[in-house]
Amino acid sequence: MKLLFKSVVLLFSLLLVSCGGKEEKKKEGFSVKRKATTEKKVETSAATETKASERVDLTTKGVGPVTSLTLEDAIDDAMAAKGKEVYDQMCLACHRIGKKFIGPAPDGILERRTPEWVMNMILNPDKMVQEDPLAKELLMEFNGSPMANQGLSEEDARAVLEYFRTL
Repeated sequence: MKLLFKSVVLLFSLLLVSCGGKEEKKKEGFSVKRKATTEKKVETSAATETKASERVDLTTKGVGPVTSLTLEDAIDDAMAAKGKEVYDQMCLACHRIGKKFIGPAPDGILERRTPEWVMNMILNPDKMVQEDPLAKELLMEFNGSPMANQGLSEEDARAVLEYFRTL
C-alpha cells in the first residue's frame, strides 16, 4: 500500500514539474498589432474646414416655434437687461462670453445665425439637435454635450436674444 501511495505521489509530482516549466514573461506596457489597410485615406486640411461654431449661416431658421422674427434697429435696453438676468441665471453654466466653454460663446452669434435659429435653439434644443444639421454639427463639436432645455418662455428667450445683440 505504501508503495502504491509513493508511486502515485511521484507520478503527480512529475506531472506538476513537467507542466510548470512553460512560464511566459509578460512585456511591460501596451501594444496593439494592426493589419495594414489597402484603402487610401482622404486627407483634409484643418485650415479649409470651418468649425460649426464659426460657420456663418444666415438663411436657416431651425426647427421650432419661431418661424419669423424681425429685429428693430434700436436695441431695447430694458429687454436686454432682463435678457442678461436670464442669461446669468440659466445659461452662464455652459456659455461664456468671448470663449468656448461647454457650449459656444454667444457673442457675435447674430452675425453667424438668424434670430429665428437662435430663438429655436433656446426654446427647443432637443428637437433642433435631432433635426437641424447645424445643431447636430455643434453637438459633435462640443463633445456631444447637448444644450439643456431650460424651459424658457418665448418672452424670456427673446430677452436673451436682445441681450446677445449688446455683446
